[in-house]
Amino acid sequence: MPPDFNLPFVLSVAGAFLTSWVVAYVYVWPAVRAMPRREALRLLAAFHAFRFLGMNFLVSGFVSPELSPDFANQVAWGDLIAAVLALVSMAAVSWRWPIAVPIVWIFNIWGTMDLLNAYYMGITRIGNPGLFGAGIYIPALYVPLLLANHGLAFAILWQKRALEQAA
Repeated sequence: MPPDFNLPFVLSVAGAFLTSWVVAYVYVWPAVRAMPRREALRLLAAFHAFRFLGMNFLVSGFVSPELSPDFANQVAWGDLIAAVLALVSMAAVSWRWPIAVPIVWIFNIWGTMDLLNAYYMGITRIGNPGLFGAGIYIPALYVPLLLANHGLAFAILWQKRALEQAA
């Protein structure tokens, strides 16, 4: 194993992924699948409206001063963009904009890619997860929940439903 491999952190993230997907499948999926598509998409997007929390990676003292500023900036701004896209998605489906579903697709793709990019950068550029400081719970708990939520949103988006429920 590499010298900077942190087994407790890896097990924590793996446990959060497993639990997030099990809870999403067993409890959340039956509920959102039964909802009208528009309501399900709005509810799933609402969870991502809190992604402004990623901006905390730029707050002095929240993370170690040794954390790569490039990493912190990409995580912070990527999350803020995802939060704004989530809010726009919620508005679009609430107000039945004709382009609501494409907006939700854009949000869901951006949000998923942003999270996967942050994990990739974390794995390849950040050897010590302790550099996340108080932000350790974002990749260890919050991101697995967000990715499971994106998975549910993709499943809803791929479903064929009546057009009046789509926008």
